[in-house]
Amino acid sequence: MDIAAMSELPLSATADAALQAAPATRARGYWATVGRRITRDKVSMVCALVLLLIFLSAILAPWLGLEDPYKGSMIRRLRHIGTAGYPLGTDELGRDMLARLIYGGRLSLVIGILPVILAFCIGTSLGIIAGYVGGRLNTAIMRTIDVFYAFPSVLLAIAISGALGAGILNSIVALTIVFVPQITRVAESVTTGVRNMDFVEAARASGAGALTIMRVHILGNVLGAIFVYATSLISVSMILAAGLSFLGLGTKPPEPEWGLMLNTLRTAIYVNPWVAALPGAMIFAVSICFNLLSDGLRSAMDIRN
Repeated sequence: MDIAAMSELPLSATADAALQAAPATRARGYWATVGRRITRDKVSMVCALVLLLIFLSAILAPWLGLEDPYKGSMIRRLRHIGTAGYPLGTDELGRDMLARLIYGGRLSLVIGILPVILAFCIGTSLGIIAGYVGGRLNTAIMRTIDVFYAFPSVLLAIAISGALGAGILNSIVALTIVFVPQITRVAESVTTGVRNMDFVEAARASGAGALTIMRVHILGNVLGAIFVYATSLISVSMILAAGLSFLGLGTKPPEPEWGLMLNTLRTAIYVNPWVAALPGAMIFAVSICFNLLSDGLRSAMDIRN
């Protein structure tokens, strides 16, 4: 709408048009600023590139011309890194380590990331409801959440996985239960901070229902902080998922998975330590990249700096 056209409108219509355009302009400006700041962070960009390469290699594994990750031979077991035809050596059953690491990334990334996504959806919903409604509902939700805080994350994950039994699905369920209380606590805290702000009061005064206010007005203002915190949990989830597989509570043999590979290769650590350390190196690399990327995203979203 140009200036000439706006001048012919009543004052109230002009004000309404300006108010409708302002939030969209501010939103686009904010996320554009966040995008520029994150792209200027060299550490975050390197971590994002490393994660992208790992994701692409895991997704495209069947088309990379790799050897069958399940095919072994006792004749070629525990070959050293750099052996002809086996650039990363072979494991205790003579299987190609490069193929198993790449294929293992599929299960490791799914078990590490999916629980955080599920916990993010569940925890955000519970936290916003508890923070906005308050009262007895807040007390019921948050006191139930506090029960899970009585147990360390590692022990809670092991206990739930042990009760449910070994398996990929049970590991995902166990890790989701571990992370829901943490995300719920953050969501409730930030929601409590914005529920009495002017824009929420204005929406409430205009007759908007509680569900509409939580979905339209509160969610958009607290989602960024919750998302940044959730991304920082991915590195923890990767380590916990690997730990469950290492203890035999996650993926079952002969599936390639980094935590399970660490378990099966532990007996070879004195014979071929470099090959035995490769799954741990992958877990470390992915975890540190997610952690550093989360820190970069947190700094980029804090536009006051």
